[in-house]
Amino acid sequence: MSAYTFTDSATMFRRDLRHTIRYPVMLISSVGVPIVLLLLFAGVFGGAMKTAVAAVAPGASYIDYIVPGVMLMAIGYGCSTTALAVNRDMTEGIIARFKTMRIARTSVLTGHVVGAVIRTLLAVAVTVGVSALLGFRPHASALAWLGVLGIVALLTLALTWLSVAVGLAAKKPEGTTSFILLVQVLPFVSSAFVPTVSMVAGVRWFAHNEPFSPVIDTIRGLLLGHPLGHTGYVAVAWCTGLAVLGFVWARAMFNRDPSR
Repeated sequence: MSAYTFTDSATMFRRDLRHTIRYPVMLISSVGVPIVLLLLFAGVFGGAMKTAVAAVAPGASYIDYIVPGVMLMAIGYGCSTTALAVNRDMTEGIIARFKTMRIARTSVLTGHVVGAVIRTLLAVAVTVGVSALLGFRPHASALAWLGVLGIVALLTLALTWLSVAVGLAAKKPEGTTSFILLVQVLPFVSSAFVPTVSMVAGVRWFAHNEPFSPVIDTIRGLLLGHPLGHTGYVAVAWCTGLAVLGFVWARAMFNRDPSR
C-alpha cells in the first residue's frame, strides 16, 4: 500500500467516523437490538431453556450459553447498517464523484470497511459488557479470549465486505433487504439460543450446517472452556470463504461500468 493510498483511506475512514457521530442511530441500533434480545431470552425464556442447555453445556447458565449468539447478532445488525450506508453513497452519486477524483480507488471501500469493522467490534464489546452485568461468567483464559477476538474480527470482516458488496449492487435501499433479513434472521435458526439437537430433523440439519452455527459453537467453546474438535476449523473456513467472496464481489461492483 502506497503512502497516498494510506492517506486517502484514512481520509475516507474519518468521513465514515463523522457520519457515525452525526447519525449515532446506526451504532445505537447495532447495540440496542442485541441487548433487547439478550434481556428477552435470558430474562423470559431462560428458566424454560436451562434444561435443554444443560445437556450440551453442563455447568453453564443459560446466559452463558446465549452470549456467543447475541455477539454474532450484534455483528449482523452492524453490517446491516453498513449495507444501507454504502447503498446511500452509491445511489446518491457520491461514489461516482469519488471515482472522478485523484484519490486511490481502493480507499473508498477501505474507509467504509475499516469504519464498519471498528463500529461493529465496539457494539460487540458493549454487548459483552452488558452480558457481564446480567450474570455472564466465562471461563476463558487469555489465549482463549484472543481466539474469540480473532474469530469475531474475522466474521466481522467477512460480513462487512459482503454488506459493502450488497450496498454497491442494490439499485435502491430496498434492494438490501434480503441481505439484512439473512444476517438478522439466520442466527435464530442456529445454535445461538437452543442446542441444535433439540430441533426437528430437517431444521436440525440446516442449523447444524449453516455458517453461523460453527462460529457460535467455536466462540462458546472458547468462552466456556469446552473442547472445540473440528468446529474451529469449520468456523475459520466459513469466515475466510465469506470474506473472499465479499471482497471479490465488492471490487467487481465498484469497478463495473455504471452505464450497464
